[in-house]
Amino acid sequence: MRKRLLFDEPLLKITIHRLCEQLIENHEDFSNSVIIGLQPRGIYLAQRIGNHLEKLLKKKPPMGMLDTTFYRDDFRRRDKPIEASATTINFSIEGKKVILIDDVLFTGRTVRSAMDAMIHFGRPDKVELLVLIDRMYSRDVPVEATYVGRRVSTVESQKVLVELKEQGSKEDKIWIVKKMKAKWKN
Repeated sequence: MRKRLLFDEPLLKITIHRLCEQLIENHEDFSNSVIIGLQPRGIYLAQRIGNHLEKLLKKKPPMGMLDTTFYRDDFRRRDKPIEASATTINFSIEGKKVILIDDVLFTGRTVRSAMDAMIHFGRPDKVELLVLIDRMYSRDVPVEATYVGRRVSTVESQKVLVELKEQGSKEDKIWIVKKMKAKWKN
């Protein structure tokens, strides 16, 4: 397996700060905006964004977590059922500007299912997407991120590996991983 480093801890901090500054430009004081992290891995980035916005704005925007398991188009097509994560949205999104946050944008299917799932909490005025990594040229559905940490070109044999302290890693690092083909001896 080969790995190429995309983000180390200092670069991740700078990128989160930049993304927060972009959010403040478009949402000012967040009086009509909410943040929703997508389960399972987008919630860690959403918490970091929310905490950094709190430092900059002196108040924390409303935050929630959304699980999309039962809204996925492949939910019933798997041999082994997907385990659902918690959804915690303690506010209405009716008429609000919603910022969906996920770590990696790949095919767009998770975002599509998130938009279906979030309708149960109201009809938002606007929906934006913030991702740390945008894997370009890999969409199955027409989804585009509004805020992007970094765009990368990848092929199907590659994976983006996000290692954050909140997930148990020693350091924050984000990698592109390419699996090597096994060589068989005859």
